[in-house]
Amino acid sequence: MNRYRMRFAPQVWKPALSPSLVRWLRSLRVKQQQREVNIATIHVSGQHHVREALDRGDGVMIMPNHASHADPYMIYAAADKIDTPLYIMATWHVFHDKSKLTQWLLRKHGCFSVDREANDIGAFRIATDLLRQQPEPLVIFPEGEIYHCNDRVTPFREGAAAIAVAAARKATRPIVCVPCAIRYEYLDDPTESLVETMGQLEEAIFWRRQTHRPLDERIYRFAEALLAVKELEYYNETKSGRLPERIRALGDYILDQVEARHGLTDAGKSIPERVKAARKTIIEKLDADELDEPAETTLRDDLEDLFLVVQSFSYPGDYVVDKPSLERLAETIDKFEEDVLKHSTATIKAARRATIQFGAAISVSNDRKDKTQTTTLTTKVETAVQAMLERYRRC
Repeated sequence: MNRYRMRFAPQVWKPALSPSLVRWLRSLRVKQQQREVNIATIHVSGQHHVREALDRGDGVMIMPNHASHADPYMIYAAADKIDTPLYIMATWHVFHDKSKLTQWLLRKHGCFSVDREANDIGAFRIATDLLRQQPEPLVIFPEGEIYHCNDRVTPFREGAAAIAVAAARKATRPIVCVPCAIRYEYLDDPTESLVETMGQLEEAIFWRRQTHRPLDERIYRFAEALLAVKELEYYNETKSGRLPERIRALGDYILDQVEARHGLTDAGKSIPERVKAARKTIIEKLDADELDEPAETTLRDDLEDLFLVVQSFSYPGDYVVDKPSLERLAETIDKFEEDVLKHSTATIKAARRATIQFGAAISVSNDRKDKTQTTTLTTKVETAVQAMLERYRRC
C-alpha cells in the first residue's frame, strides 16, 4: 500500500471544472493511460444508466471499487464515452507536493480534496452541493484505500452514501447512486516479470531465489515469512493456523491495543472505520501544544501500528489460492513490491485491458425519518459492485 503522510490536510483544493478543457485534453489522457498504467484497451458497458439519469436531470453519484492506481484514468475514459466531464473527490495527498500546473489541471478536471483523517465538513458540503446543483456526475470511491484486490471489494465506507442522503434531503431534483465495477486483466503474459520481482522480494528478506517452486507457492511462503516476523514482534512468538485467520487476529490484536491506549471502542465498526477513528484521535493529540518527545514518539508509533493494520487488512490471505489467476498473482506481488521494496507504486508487468461496468441507478430517498438509509444504501451499492465483478469472473 502507498505510505502517505498521516496528518491533517495543510490546505483545501476546490474544484474548478472546465468541460471545454477536459474535451481538449482527451487525447493527452489516452496517451498518459497507455504510458503510465499500460492500459491498451478499455471496454465500457452499462453507460446508458448514467446517461439516462443525466438526461433526466438527476444528481448522479458514481461509486466504483478501487483496486488500482489506474482507476481515475478508467473513470475518465468511461466518462469520455458517456460524453460528460466529472467531479472527483480525492485525498489531499493527490494534490500535495505536486506542481502548480498539475494542481491546476486536476482542479480543471473536477478534482477536489478531502481530508480522510478528519471530519471534513468542507469537502462534505462541496460534494452535496455538486450533487444538488451540477449537471455532471460526482465520483467517490467508497473503499477509500487502494487494496489491489481486483475481484473483491473491501467494505464500503458510509461517507459516500451519507453525502448522497444529505444531498437528497435538500435537493429539488432526484439523487441517484450508480454502482460501478472496474476490473483489469492482462493482454500479454506477465509471468517473466512477476518471477523477477518475486526473486527481488525473496532476496530482500535474505532468502535465495526459490526458482524451483511454483510462483503461487513462493507467494504463500513469502507471506508466511512476513507474517511470522510481525507475530514475533507483537506476540513474542509465531502462531499456527491458516493465513486468513492469523492475519485477522494480528490486525485485531494491534488495533485493540491502540484503541485501549486512547480510550476508544470498536462499536461494531469495520477495520477501516476503526483505523480512521483512531488516526483522527492520535493526529489531534500530535497537534496539541506542550507535547514532550517521549509522548510524541509513542503517538507516532501508534500511527505506524495503524498503518500496519491497514496493510495486513489488504491481504485477505486466501486471495490467490481461491482462484490462482495471473491477475491475482500479480496483484499480490504488486502489494509486496510497494510494502517490502518500498516502491511508491508497483511496476506494471505487461499490457492490460480494463473493463468498466455501470449498474442500474439506485434512487436515494429524501425521507428524513429513515435513520438507516445511509447503511442500507452503502450495502446496496457494495453488493451491486461485487455482483458485477462476480459476473465478469464467470464469463
